[in-house]
Amino acid sequence: MHLHPKVIDLTLGRTLTLLRRLGHPERRLPPVVHVAGTNGKGSVIAYVRAAMEAAAYRVHVYTSPHLARFNERIRLAGRLIEDDALTALLEECETVNRGEPITFFEITTAAALLAFARESADVVLLEVGLGGRLDSTNVIDRPMATAITPVSMDHQQYLGETLHEIAGEKAGILKPKVPCVVSRQLPDAERAIFDRADDIGAPILAQDRDWTVAAEFGRLIHTVGEKRRVLSLPGLSGAHQIENAGAAVVLLDILKEGGFRIPDAAIAEGLRAVRWPARLQKLGAGPLLQGLPEGWQIWLDGGHNPAAGEALAAEAAVWKKRKPAMPLHLICGMLNTKDAKGFLKPLQPFAKTFRAVAIPGEANTLSAEALAAEAKAVGMKAHPTASLEAALADIVAAETQPARVLICGSLYLAGTVLLENG
Repeated sequence: MHLHPKVIDLTLGRTLTLLRRLGHPERRLPPVVHVAGTNGKGSVIAYVRAAMEAAAYRVHVYTSPHLARFNERIRLAGRLIEDDALTALLEECETVNRGEPITFFEITTAAALLAFARESADVVLLEVGLGGRLDSTNVIDRPMATAITPVSMDHQQYLGETLHEIAGEKAGILKPKVPCVVSRQLPDAERAIFDRADDIGAPILAQDRDWTVAAEFGRLIHTVGEKRRVLSLPGLSGAHQIENAGAAVVLLDILKEGGFRIPDAAIAEGLRAVRWPARLQKLGAGPLLQGLPEGWQIWLDGGHNPAAGEALAAEAAVWKKRKPAMPLHLICGMLNTKDAKGFLKPLQPFAKTFRAVAIPGEANTLSAEALAAEAKAVGMKAHPTASLEAALADIVAAETQPARVLICGSLYLAGTVLLENG
């Protein structure tokens, strides 16, 4: 896919012009749920999709980035878009755009909306690519619902240097009289979101104020006002997935109020059966595991910012409590635009060793040497390594007992791992 370079230039003008030339497909969509946030937005969408499909609804989904195949970004009524259809849509958008400047993400978003307008479905789930206010997905005048997952420091070069500024950009997806589900936020982020909601008249359903969620005795306890429900624990690992599942349930309630029939049994099934690769995923059989001694585990996560590091550290603490004798080794690759020290510092107390790799085929990767230096700066026993396979071999050769390996730091690295593991 080489139509356009990976250039980020936040504005709605080019997208709106292209959509106008395409006959405004964004105005011919089923009800839309629009989700922004720093971490967790893809997971929230995955839960909503799984529950809606369990209730027999046809669901269009647009997410980014992809892991192994570009087609993952566009899901048409329950299936990934086919290569021929995707190529035809992109070529149509290219023709209509008349060679004028446009970014890769903008033309991809237009193609997705065009596909969604042409194929029947019951609901569209849109994930913001970057920010919110000027993101190409922010072209729906009146979605049925919006959501903002936890906001943290990331993409400062595009969204602002403070948490308040970044959250203000995320809050740009809010619309008058359209309910917004807001996950637990840090005070500065919450203030920016609430201020925007007050300014435009967007109803807020905020975690801890309007709804709560918790895991108790192997069940998910979800409360909205006086309504308390007992549901399945989410199928995705990590304590942070409890909150993501909680936000998804509130979104599903809004859809129910809008006329959808989504029984609690379908919600429970969706939470339990959800699949969302590279989000604290335990890898199953495949080439990467074939050479490991018995009892070893490989986990994969695409998180790449300080908040993601904290979430992984929380899970590492749980692992250590459950199996204190099972050491944790990290293999990490990161982009040079990310805060490596901020991501790695929470993980330092739990990592026995750290092996840095460059992300294959990625121009903006940190070198293994540079990333190892960042890890050493936060106190890790770090080594640069030539490849993922070499890192695994080094860990196995040096370890005397069954161990847990966490591959982390980038969704681009995660995509490579999933391809290599089949």
